Amino acid sequence: MTPLINIDVPDLAAAVRFYRAAFGLTPTRRIGDAAVELAGWPTPVYLLQRAEHTATAGRARRSYARHWTPLHLDVVVDDIRTTRDRAVAAGAIVEGEIAVEDWGSLAALSDPFGHGFCLIQFHGDGYGAISTAADDL
Repeated sequence: MTPLINIDVPDLAAAVRFYRAAFGLTPTRRIGDAAVELAGWPTPVYLLQRAEHTATAGRARRSYARHWTPLHLDVVVDDIRTTRDRAVAAGAIVEGEIAVEDWGSLAALSDPFGHGFCLIQFHGDGYGAISTAADDL
C-alpha cells in the first residue's frame, strides 16, 4: 500500500505557489481541470480545487477558515527555523513558539487555506528517546 496526500484548496494556482515556495514541491502534472500532482516528498501530494461551502463528509460543508482536524501533516525537516521562516514567507501562519522536547523540536503552523501542519526536527535518537516496546498493544 502507498498513502497519497490530498489537500483541498479553494484556489489551485495559489496553492501550487504556496507549496512550491514553502516546501520546494514541484508540479508534475495536472489531473483534469481541478487537481495538480506535486513531487518532492516520499509520497505524492495532490492539490484538489474544491469550492468553499461545498459538501464534504456527511452534512459538513467545506471551510477554509482555520479549522482543526485529527489528521494533519507532520513534515520532518533538517532545520526547523529555516523551514518555518521559508513557510511563513510563502504565506503560512505561525501558531506558537517552537517547542523543544526530549525527542526534538516542533513548530505548529497553518497554510493559507486553514490546514494545520507541524514541522518536526528530530534530535539525537528522535522518538527513540521516549519509546518503549509495543508488546502490550
